[in-house]
Amino acid sequence: FPYTTLFRSCPYKSLIKKKEKMLNIETFTCNMLQENCYVVSDDTKECVIIDCGAYYEEEKLAIEKYIKENGLTPKHLIATHGHLDHNFGDAFITSTFGIPLEIDSSDEEYVKAADKQAALFGMTLDEPIVTDIKTFHAGEHILFGNHDIEVIETPGHSMGSVVLYIKDEKVAFTGDTLFRGSIGRTDFEGGSMLMIIQSLRMFVQFPDDITLLPGHGQKTTMGYELAHNPYLDR
Repeated sequence: FPYTTLFRSCPYKSLIKKKEKMLNIETFTCNMLQENCYVVSDDTKECVIIDCGAYYEEEKLAIEKYIKENGLTPKHLIATHGHLDHNFGDAFITSTFGIPLEIDSSDEEYVKAADKQAALFGMTLDEPIVTDIKTFHAGEHILFGNHDIEVIETPGHSMGSVVLYIKDEKVAFTGDTLFRGSIGRTDFEGGSMLMIIQSLRMFVQFPDDITLLPGHGQKTTMGYELAHNPYLDR
């Protein structure tokens, strides 16, 4: 992972309005790898939590406080892939809000074997990061409030990596498949440079003005990536 600076919590906000719909996106940058956790809600007050990498207690409490103070009802906890830095906070969310972790079936075993991942970072886990797991497959749609999230399969960073696309709002959560100006690593177990390059071809179908929210680092747009990302062309 390219992000290694210790960090606690620095949320930034995004507000997307279209006709009668309204999408609120709150970002919490979590853990020692500065992973982006997103809480996405609309005017119905239903929300989804994407990639809850909250490791430190203050990060978990900040996410819980935001949800409760805004009167939100979490409907889904979704992971773009099974790597540990995107799932540290899963058990906290499942126990606090009574919802399972939803993840692509190809990465289910990663979260079940989180202790092995932790060992690679010189860490030990006192308990499983999550036990309540529901799997999905490419092409499925996850519904909350007035919105529809399409699950798009993008293997390469891991076998079960996905992009979560809200077409009506022109926003996609790219996990560790695509970063601003770069792409995710492929040298972990289950990674493949050939597969991630093939997955990146899917991105060129997006309109230039789509907002891309990655698993680490700054948000970007499809137009910016086509102009500046050496791994993308149309």
